[in-house]
Amino acid sequence: MTMTTLVRSMTIALGIVAFAESDLTARLKPRATDRVVEAAGPANVRIIQTNSAGDNVSLIDPATNKVVGEITGIEVNHGAAAAPDGSQLYFSNEADHTLDVVSSKTLTVTKKIALSGRPNNISIGRDGRRVYVAIVSSPGAVDVIDTTSLARAKTIPTRGGVHNTFVTPDGKFVVAGSIVGKTMTVIDAKTEEPVWSLDFDNGVRPMAFEKGDDGSTRRVFVQISDVHGFAIVDFATHKEVGRISLPDVPPEQRQTEGLQGSPSHGIGITPDGKTLWVNSKLNSYVYAYSLPDLKLLGGVKVGDDPDWLTFTPDSRRVYVANAGSNSVSVVDEASLKEIARIPVGQVPKRNITALLP
Repeated sequence: MTMTTLVRSMTIALGIVAFAESDLTARLKPRATDRVVEAAGPANVRIIQTNSAGDNVSLIDPATNKVVGEITGIEVNHGAAAAPDGSQLYFSNEADHTLDVVSSKTLTVTKKIALSGRPNNISIGRDGRRVYVAIVSSPGAVDVIDTTSLARAKTIPTRGGVHNTFVTPDGKFVVAGSIVGKTMTVIDAKTEEPVWSLDFDNGVRPMAFEKGDDGSTRRVFVQISDVHGFAIVDFATHKEVGRISLPDVPPEQRQTEGLQGSPSHGIGITPDGKTLWVNSKLNSYVYAYSLPDLKLLGGVKVGDDPDWLTFTPDSRRVYVANAGSNSVSVVDEASLKEIARIPVGQVPKRNITALLP
């Protein structure tokens, strides 16, 4: 091969490589439409896990099932809520009797709002303008917090200390459950006044809300003290219409430590509305029921004393807080299997799913 031929061949080869690199760069370089799609994509999904026997809150990334952040300085943190835009997180502080406001960017407490008594769980309105704090101190109340002024706007008296508050799927009502009062109180979110209540034979624990085709609340599934299952409430008629018992647990397999009067604590409906998940402390299982027929689909063994649960937005994963083993179980809905167990803080209970910026 002559020198001229060699040079010509090398030039052609380099040209091919340069073209290939140029083509690859063009294909990998984000297009304008790609950037628009990325900007319009979901925010960072985080499982916010309170740790009731400590002063820290764990933030879990469901993409990796690892703790990726921590909020400290909230003693005996109980309930959690997130602003719709993810800019702020709210936690009830049982030690200080405050609602603590946390910046989702810095994960630090920016404000402590004094409450009318010792709080338990909390919920937030669909528009994010109000946080509703369960006041368990006698005689019982729901404190209404304005999230613009970051001040207590109103205290709504209830019959008995309130353990949990919830906002209905359509955002029209706030529902408060009392263990001591054995009642659920329904509050009009617009007038912030009670409109009806329903008494039970024992204390009212966690609830889950099934919505109808028009978005309004169809049924409420209510866990009751000393009941291994849940009651079914027709929201339109304000009546209990039935009860479902979880699968029976043989006496020799029952776990009696840590029940705290609630053999079934923690209940929720997947975001797609197709499945109801219910915790059992008696055997450390979480059970799945199809909706609307409430057919048992199966159960999954999780950590000790499952206390609360939440879901990923796509309904594919359930995150169960295991108060007795200081962990969070990750359950795959399709296979009904535990796929991970994440160590967290001391006695994890309430958890929520938040979309952070």
